[in-house]
Amino acid sequence: MVTTIIDHRPDIQLVGARVYSDAKNGVDLGTIVGRDPIGVTATTDTSKILALDADLVLYAPSFTDLDDVCALLESGKNVATPSFLFHPRRIPEVDRQRLQAACEQGNATIHGSGLNPGNLSGVLPLALSGMSRTIDQVTLQERADWTLWESTEITFDGMWFGRPPEDVTPTANKYLGFLTKLFVEQTWFISDALNAGIDDVSVTLEAVPATKDFEMFGRVVEAGTTAGQRWNFRGLRSGETLIEFETLWTIGGEYPEHWPKPLDGWTLTIEGDPSMQTHFFPLASFSREATIEEHVRAGLITVAMQVVNAIPAVCDAPSGFATMADLPLIRSYTGFGNG
Repeated sequence: MVTTIIDHRPDIQLVGARVYSDAKNGVDLGTIVGRDPIGVTATTDTSKILALDADLVLYAPSFTDLDDVCALLESGKNVATPSFLFHPRRIPEVDRQRLQAACEQGNATIHGSGLNPGNLSGVLPLALSGMSRTIDQVTLQERADWTLWESTEITFDGMWFGRPPEDVTPTANKYLGFLTKLFVEQTWFISDALNAGIDDVSVTLEAVPATKDFEMFGRVVEAGTTAGQRWNFRGLRSGETLIEFETLWTIGGEYPEHWPKPLDGWTLTIEGDPSMQTHFFPLASFSREATIEEHVRAGLITVAMQVVNAIPAVCDAPSGFATMADLPLIRSYTGFGNG
């Protein structure tokens, strides 16, 4: 997000940055992201961010804090985030009321989006539905190997890869419970937006063991510990699955024989009149040689751009919640760069 604004968005001025480690505290934001200094000093002090005059805050921590978000909104700052709040209507009532009150107090707007949950499980199904007469079922399959994901705080401390399979459940820790809520919300989002009328969302998780020992970023994954997770979130009406989000996540190149074998990436299928299917897979380039690291980074860019490119629309939106179904089509600001 920051490098995009520095390199490509002269219409956006960075005025502050909240960081979460002492090593970055007091360091120029440009320096942190490998650019020349820009005269903005990063801080771990939330009060300094709240005191700034800013139109919008890009809120992207690994673990969200509702107190921080409400304080930002109450201070009059709009918020765009890839971290949570994809479907405010289906979050706990007490949290929704807090956020709504904060928006009203600060005359501010909050928008949540990303990739999955986000664009591919929210915006894309809605866009394709515009070519449908009727819809019988929506499914999105995600297949991804997380081996090169550098944030071991997520893969090991959050997702619990490398733990005994029997320990890994949808609510085993704070992060897994949070992830579960996001996908459940997204399932309800599609149901509410496309009139599915589901009455329940079921959640299943199959954790599978590694067949051998291997190492990731200095962490050892032992044979027999978790190297794969298959999640299924099903929106049910009278026991029939109308909406399904399935994630097939692995590390170390492990992939169980009994799992389905979609292409790497995301495959969206709409059964109906007519039926349609599309596959999404981001790379650094399809025409030039690129490193594995560049290809991995490409996926992160897609998440970041979904909210960076939404900044003007969020600032223009009425105060309150602005969902993926509420905002206009979000497109690239820079595009080809010829204007």
